[in-house]
Amino acid sequence: MTTVTGIRTIIRTPMIDALRLMAWLSPTYPVGAFAYSHGLEWAVECGDVRDAATLGDWLADVLERGAGRNDMIFCAAAHRVTEAGDDAGLAEILAEINDLALALAPSRELHLETSQQGRSFLDATLRAWPCPALTTVADRLNAEVAYPVAVGAAAGAHGVAREATVAAYGLACVQNLVSAALRVAPVGQSAGTTILAALTPRVAALAEALHDAGLDALGSATLRLDLGSFRHETQYSRIFRS
Repeated sequence: MTTVTGIRTIIRTPMIDALRLMAWLSPTYPVGAFAYSHGLEWAVECGDVRDAATLGDWLADVLERGAGRNDMIFCAAAHRVTEAGDDAGLAEILAEINDLALALAPSRELHLETSQQGRSFLDATLRAWPCPALTTVADRLNAEVAYPVAVGAAAGAHGVAREATVAAYGLACVQNLVSAALRVAPVGQSAGTTILAALTPRVAALAEALHDAGLDALGSATLRLDLGSFRHETQYSRIFRS
């Protein structure tokens, strides 16, 4: 309990953790998320996404059968290793998790999407929310960093609950893609909000299901999205970097 200008205030760790996640995964956090569409721009160009219904289906596939699910597994794995403590063996495991996450990016643009955001997230968080454990993480990951690994490791370093971190990360991914859709797809804010509301319980269920999932649970079935990300590299007119 602390006293601030005569007012007695109780600081609750779960509330602080929740606010920290909200700040870290906010659209205002300096990771450049607004610049990426994860292949959505090509999906709109070729007609795969053409209205609210097809956008909802596309986002659900990304979440449950594609990068959304894999990234949540990586986020949980990085959190688990970082939370376990500091020794040479754990440092090597975290580096291997990061290398695998980067290697699984199927195209140059998607590799840039995760590595640029991951590096930016880790650097910004180290500056604004420094702690010894996070400094150790930064020393381990001193080159390219996959975004979900950066988020999971930072949350583990700060002792934020793993399941809450993974769920928040999954929802933030969906939110960013909905935001991209509002700029490039024929949907409005009301439709985007409705889609986000419909997918939120599915994010929560997925986070719960993946709580103890290991790296052997990785896998995706979004081949058309992956191929679309290659085609996006040479798309004539575009506003996103992926």
